[in-house]
Amino acid sequence: MIRFEPREPASLGRLVLLPVIAAVAALLLAAIPMAFAGLNVFSAYGLMIKGAFGSPFAFTEMLTRATPLILTGLAAAVAFKAKLWNIGAEGQLYAGALAAVAVGTGLIGGPAFIQIPAVVLAGALAGGLVMLGPTLLKTRLGVDEVVTTLLLNFVIILFVQMMLEGPMKDPMGMGWPQSEPITDEAALPKLMARMRIHAGLIIALVAALGVYFLMKRTVWGFEIRAVGENAAAARHAGMPVTATFIRVGLLSGALAGLAGVGEVAGLKGYLTADISPGFGYTGIVVAMLAGLSPIGVIFAALFIASIFVGADSMSRATGVSNYLADLIVAMALLCVLVSGLFLRFKVRFVGVKTVQEAAE
Repeated sequence: MIRFEPREPASLGRLVLLPVIAAVAALLLAAIPMAFAGLNVFSAYGLMIKGAFGSPFAFTEMLTRATPLILTGLAAAVAFKAKLWNIGAEGQLYAGALAAVAVGTGLIGGPAFIQIPAVVLAGALAGGLVMLGPTLLKTRLGVDEVVTTLLLNFVIILFVQMMLEGPMKDPMGMGWPQSEPITDEAALPKLMARMRIHAGLIIALVAALGVYFLMKRTVWGFEIRAVGENAAAARHAGMPVTATFIRVGLLSGALAGLAGVGEVAGLKGYLTADISPGFGYTGIVVAMLAGLSPIGVIFAALFIASIFVGADSMSRATGVSNYLADLIVAMALLCVLVSGLFLRFKVRFVGVKTVQEAAE
């Protein structure tokens, strides 16, 4: 009989080592189907590394892919830390992108120092308001936020498609369902000439540092951690549990909304219904791989972005599907969950000694 017994709290070193081991284990496990597909595993991984880091263009593409993953990873990490299970970052990303386009296509005139903050604020506000509804339903009526946030993803994406086919459709788009392009004054500046990397990366890094400071150095951060550990005990201690959930929901949604702002105002310049290949869902993997650490989210996002960008390059060179990246990401999440289980619990085989004694 197998019994799980709680371990002592893990040291910082073990907590830092956990995602590294999970990432290495995922790469080793992914080598098995790669070998069955007829690939030379070392050559394939070499192509992936070259595709993500082999040139300035490859490196900047990896950073560009990591930008929304940092923000959606932060959105999940902040919410999960308070045991507010936000599965709706994908919809909040689209809401932020839609608001950014609505403001950035000429609603507010003026120079860049006025339009860019307005676009960023609009996207963050839209994402936060989307998350406010499920948070209020949880705190007031006890409705499961996993269900409401997940279903809201589809509602918001369908709403975006409706807007792109109707009021917000670009009359110069030759019939394609896309929005009008945002103005040059509302676009986030590029960080390097002739590269796609943009100032959204700076916003993402500042957001990660801000969330870290919030969680570690403020009373609000302490309340978030306390509510996440035990909401009933936090309420008994006089902490504003409901208000904390609402603030966390707004912050989480705002971070995901910023990811949408970066995709339209920094990268593409206009909104389409396929602007996100699942950044909101991948952000959950980023948060889990980072152990819900805001700083760890940066490194986890860089790892996953390098997998995606490298797999695209490897796929073009070998003809193997780039869905290999999804396989590696899924395995990384599973490895994190399994290793986290053994980090928290010891496995005891109860009754084995008694059986041996009886046999003797």
